[in-house]
Amino acid sequence: MTLEFTRPSRADLAAAAGRRIPDILKPHLDFVFCGINPGLYSAATGHHFARPGNRFWPALHAGGFTGRLLRPCEDRLLPGWGSGLTNLVGRATAGAAELSKAELIEGLSELEKKIRIYRPRWLAVLGIGAFRTAFQRPRASLGRQEGGFAGASVWVLPNPSGLNAHHQPDQLAAAFRALRRATVSGSRGTAP
Repeated sequence: MTLEFTRPSRADLAAAAGRRIPDILKPHLDFVFCGINPGLYSAATGHHFARPGNRFWPALHAGGFTGRLLRPCEDRLLPGWGSGLTNLVGRATAGAAELSKAELIEGLSELEKKIRIYRPRWLAVLGIGAFRTAFQRPRASLGRQEGGFAGASVWVLPNPSGLNAHHQPDQLAAAFRALRRATVSGSRGTAP
């Protein structure tokens, strides 16, 4: 398995529209982080949160979920720390704004199947707007959510995209740390 990828060209990015990237899931993880959908850069490289400037990997490390800062090309190592990755909608777009409300709600049905199969302790949804739409909870706020989802507890984190100006890197790190602190008891993750 190679841990490097070549920076995609404009043609590579255009060709990645609609492409899917594989989930990184295994049974009984502590956390499954659920993005909205893959961006073109991620789809072109085949790695989650791959676009330079995406703050997911630094926030994940700063939050205490990994023993070191992982690069996007190391995303398949994440289950060794007790976490996995999926998306609410599988198809890649240039931006989440290209997704319809119907797609987000339909994606929730697929997500439910995954959570029931893999049975993580926590589902961490990355993006309050997508959460409100897909889960049909228009007044939801960041943090722990009432009730569960397919047997998992639910926490909503800010979208880590560099386009999300509402949350700066230190605020993202604090949000990830809050999830980690609130859920640390009974964690199954080990460092690879």
